[in-house]
Amino acid sequence: MPRQPHRPRRPAPKPAACPCGTPARYEACCAPLHRGEATAATPEQLMRSRFTAFARRDEAYLLRTWHPRTRPPRVEFDPAMRWTGLDIEETTDGTAFHTIGTVTFRARYTDGGRPDALHERSRFERVDGAWVYVDGDFID
Repeated sequence: MPRQPHRPRRPAPKPAACPCGTPARYEACCAPLHRGEATAATPEQLMRSRFTAFARRDEAYLLRTWHPRTRPPRVEFDPAMRWTGLDIEETTDGTAFHTIGTVTFRARYTDGGRPDALHERSRFERVDGAWVYVDGDFID
């Protein structure tokens, strides 16, 4: 019986890091928040999970984590836009002892294949004990 040629095994692909920029996999990072199994402990964690929700087009999570006072009726996703990375530049307040906090970030994206970035200082508040996004100011 002729022997089959030896084919080297390809290593199993590594699980992708979460889009939010942490080295953790999505399932261990933002997914529990998106599924409602956990809530963000800080405004930064909420910002990261919201970035991932934009990247994954999770309208329900975005609306659920938006302050009722400023929440739009729906989230429109541009089909030509792809969110590609998040850099957190600064956070203020937002600990267990605060009711407000800010996160300054740069969110990278491509629009029709052209790279660009959104630079914003976002405001967060606690509502019924949970952090929610209020609004933000564009920088640059």
